[in-house]
Amino acid sequence: MSDIKPVHTDSGIPIDVRYNAQSKNATPALEEPGVFPFTRGVQSDMYRGRLWTMRQYAGFSTAEESNKRYHYLLNQGVMGLSVAFDLPTQIGYDSDHALAEGEVGKVGVAIDSIEDMQTLFKGINLQDVSTSMTINATGYILLSLYVALAKQQGADLSKISGTIQNDILKEYAARGTYIYPPKPSMRIITDIFEWCSKDLPKWNTISISGYHIREAGSTAVQEIAFTLSNGKAYVKAALEKGLDINVFGKRLSFFFNAHNNLFEEVAKFRAARKMWAKIMKELGATDEKAMMLRFHTQTGGSTLTAQQPLNNISRVTLQTLAAVMGGTQSLHTNGYDEALSLPTEEAARIALRTQQIVAFESGAADTVDPLAGSYFVEALTAEVEAKAWELMGKIDAMGGSVTAIEEGFMQDEIARSAYEYQRNIENGSKIIVGVNKFQVAEEQHPPVFKIDDSIRRIQSEKLAALRAGRNAALAAQSFANIEAAAKDGSNLMPHVISAVENKCTLGEISDVLRQVFGEYK
Repeated sequence: MSDIKPVHTDSGIPIDVRYNAQSKNATPALEEPGVFPFTRGVQSDMYRGRLWTMRQYAGFSTAEESNKRYHYLLNQGVMGLSVAFDLPTQIGYDSDHALAEGEVGKVGVAIDSIEDMQTLFKGINLQDVSTSMTINATGYILLSLYVALAKQQGADLSKISGTIQNDILKEYAARGTYIYPPKPSMRIITDIFEWCSKDLPKWNTISISGYHIREAGSTAVQEIAFTLSNGKAYVKAALEKGLDINVFGKRLSFFFNAHNNLFEEVAKFRAARKMWAKIMKELGATDEKAMMLRFHTQTGGSTLTAQQPLNNISRVTLQTLAAVMGGTQSLHTNGYDEALSLPTEEAARIALRTQQIVAFESGAADTVDPLAGSYFVEALTAEVEAKAWELMGKIDAMGGSVTAIEEGFMQDEIARSAYEYQRNIENGSKIIVGVNKFQVAEEQHPPVFKIDDSIRRIQSEKLAALRAGRNAALAAQSFANIEAAAKDGSNLMPHVISAVENKCTLGEISDVLRQVFGEYK
């Protein structure tokens, strides 16, 4: 046995050759799904009661083009929409701003105003769909636009459901689409918590995101440790504002990545649920629903290869199984061609069909937590949990996530893991099929989806017409109201909703707060 090569997960957890009842932590705790600490799932019947929401992340070019893709996806059986925004929208610049050049409509849809939002959801009743918006620094503006449109449609706001990502801490740690410094950014987030708890009760006010932490190169252990630490920071900020943890705690959601190591990923999801339940209980939650970790999953974009791209269908299938057997509430599956471009319609359809095949043909959804009681999975869940608590302990000792980010701790840890992973690929100890082993000569690539550079001109013309046709006095008063609220500490949300209804643009509103809060460098 001594000559058997040692094996570790990417988180550095050693894997035994075999597991049995005598293996450390291999015997499951006597826990049931649907009860604290929710290791086995947040519902007692999981997918036998209701399948996960099948989402497809889409958004590109203009609102008109994205609207066509949404109608296509809804017709194909998608149960919820998930909106991607272009970089100018994400960092608070209108499409006609000099810094937006070359980026308008490229990695998502360009949304500058209420008119774009009307077009984006044309023919879609917001009361009938659940919409997830991947937006952070300008999340408060996009939510305001969505609310303004729902009001125009005559919707009952108490029935509107969906999520804004609204997770600014991971932007500082891993992704970079921040605008304001951490403290005012946290203030905006707690304003959203407060406003939604009263006026938009079914809305998930934040999707605390490990996805981008993992995409930046973290391990599975780092993904949950850093994400749950960020979650603690948001909860503490809300508590300092005087909000009720048993109210806002029910509207917190999480967003995780699913990678290729099936068993480590399932263990990660199980451990994260257990850890969050304990964290929320320690922070004062008494309602079990406020202790539940509910999460959306997206398959791993960074795992997709440009080489032999059809192999990505197999990778996404593995990742889908991991998310489902790990108990996700919502799932987006990536297109096989996304290492090359935005997904084509064919790739988006295959990605959705992958979810449907797992749901209706694989049997994975037939019983709750199907890998529970596996000696291997139970031991691995305990190992992931222990390592994540250890890392969270270091962050707590530093004073929490905000300090850990300001001091560069999270960024350095992620960079080190990314470097080690890449080095292992290059030295061949980590095999990526088609990349460093089993290569073939490739000449043909699948058709790629390209975005026309004329979109910036189209958006700029729309903006000029909007500004020329709006009531200038109402717009000016809206800006003054936002500035006053930013300075006196009153809740920003009612003023921003009013501003977008008065046809103020995303870039203009962002600039008002830039003047008050400054920009983070």
